[in-house]
Amino acid sequence: MFCEKAVELIRELHRMTDGQLPAFNEDNIRQVLEEMKALYEQNQTDVNEAKTEGRSELIPTIKFRHCCLLRNQRCITAYLYDRLLRIRALRWEYGSVLPTTIRFHMCAEELEWFNQYKKSLATYMRSLGGDEGLDITQDMKPPKSLYIEVRCLTATGDGMVIINSVN
Repeated sequence: MFCEKAVELIRELHRMTDGQLPAFNEDNIRQVLEEMKALYEQNQTDVNEAKTEGRSELIPTIKFRHCCLLRNQRCITAYLYDRLLRIRALRWEYGSVLPTTIRFHMCAEELEWFNQYKKSLATYMRSLGGDEGLDITQDMKPPKSLYIEVRCLTATGDGMVIINSVN
């Protein structure tokens, strides 16, 4: 009835674990958009009727349909935003090339967004760390030890090492 398909989209995402990306449910989104269009058209006719004929008993129905429109809009936005967050996390997990099983679950717009995100991230990493850039996707976990070993690539002469104690 009202908003059932939109809530089903959210439930579908909720059933998946964080690392998984469900297939893009284009049919449900199309049905939700068609429902929104029908609700909007019904509201337009009722609003015109309420204005011209002064039928104030239509106002609660108009408000109810408007709330359904807003709920459908929020559900679709949440569905799409959650998918983008999952796709962004997959970029950090798998790197710049996604497995075909994951790419199969993405729509064309999501693939385009992924490629743009990948390019933006690569541009940012090239801007860090001098000529070679800095790959910030490597070594995502911090070291277990408080002490690290440092190797010098070029000899710069004598230096001083300052050790701060952590209490």
